[in-house]
Amino acid sequence: MSSANRTRRQVRLSRALGVALTPKAVKYFEKRPYPPGEHGRARRRTESDYAVRLKEKQRLRAQYGIREAQLRRAFEEARRESGLTGEALVELLEMRLDALVLRSGIARTIAQARQAVVHRHVLVDGKLVDRPSFRVKPGQVIQVKPKSQAMTPFQVAAAGAHRDVLGAAPAYLDVSLEKLRAELVRRPKRDEVPVTCEVQLVVEYYAR
Repeated sequence: MSSANRTRRQVRLSRALGVALTPKAVKYFEKRPYPPGEHGRARRRTESDYAVRLKEKQRLRAQYGIREAQLRRAFEEARRESGLTGEALVELLEMRLDALVLRSGIARTIAQARQAVVHRHVLVDGKLVDRPSFRVKPGQVIQVKPKSQAMTPFQVAAAGAHRDVLGAAPAYLDVSLEKLRAELVRRPKRDEVPVTCEVQLVVEYYAR
């Protein structure tokens, strides 16, 4: 799929789900915040409870760029934890390696973060990890490997170029962007995670 087609697809998905999924989608979404299609502006009939929950689940999936099976596995794990399942779900997803590469500012989008990991540019505690789903533990350090740091995308990141769209790094990460390094200092808390989602609706979707 070409870059232009991928961008158009992400824009359409952003409008359908009501959340901007990439920086490029933001400007389109601001101009056309209604769903895609010729009837996008029209007042839509009231959605069923199932449709509302399904949409919320899809929003969460899209923001992490994960497959249905991955989200369901994370939900089952979250359900076994003490406390609120929905909050635990987001916290577990946020400890994925690709999510933390994004939050640290090393990548601009979740797709870019996943690509950096899959293409073997990222170390965890000095060891190469090429699985975006790898669960980072508190105390572990993420860093772009030395041989990759001179590459243009990482030089751009090290200069702080992604902060304009990502904002400041969340409190659960200790980031040295000029060194392309980030440490997960503790488990994220749901209210700190920059993800748009009514997590209780996702819980209700899977619990039906």
